[in-house]
Amino acid sequence: MALYFRKRVQKKAEIAVWKIEETEEELLKICSVPDDELEEIMFIQNEQRRKEKLAVRALLNEVFEDKVYLEHHDNGKPFLENNPCEISITHTQKYVAIITHPDEYVGIDIESLSRDFSAVEKKALSDEEIEDLTDDEKRNKQLAIYWCAKEAIYKRMSQSRVDFAEQIEVEKFTPRGEGELEATFIHKDGYEDEFELEYMTFDGHILVWLVG
Repeated sequence: MALYFRKRVQKKAEIAVWKIEETEEELLKICSVPDDELEEIMFIQNEQRRKEKLAVRALLNEVFEDKVYLEHHDNGKPFLENNPCEISITHTQKYVAIITHPDEYVGIDIESLSRDFSAVEKKALSDEEIEDLTDDEKRNKQLAIYWCAKEAIYKRMSQSRVDFAEQIEVEKFTPRGEGELEATFIHKDGYEDEFELEYMTFDGHILVWLVG
């Protein structure tokens, strides 16, 4: 078993992270996947992707006392067929993570800091956010936090065709080991939702989440 950590966060939400150390065969033995879900996983050609999916199932089995059935809406947002709680899921090659809440919408994203995030600047940041970037060794981490924050908000909003640069604004911050972020989601009709996010770093990864 490779439950890396599990903790309560704000507003009764809970985060759980699984470190993928097992082989695919070992994950199949421990994760007890429902038949229809297993069939979908086995259709995935990429082995690493299959392992990530199996690790998600192993994590769900660890977190929930009763077996839950994972499904996805047409837009890709995950939900539990037999449990009313809200859930968001994220994964890298090394870790999978979930956040759950009894009734409030949630969003979560994880990325490895070994990845080059330079493309995020042009793809996902507004002119104001670009102006707030540092020019030192923290720049890649800063870009990673921007990206994870916007991905977490995107998952929470569950809308299609979101322009990350124009519709998701993250207030200026100084990247640290952990911290809080303020952000705004701008709907296409001009209405704005404001969010408070939290982030933490561990083992060369950044994890960002929000509740509500």
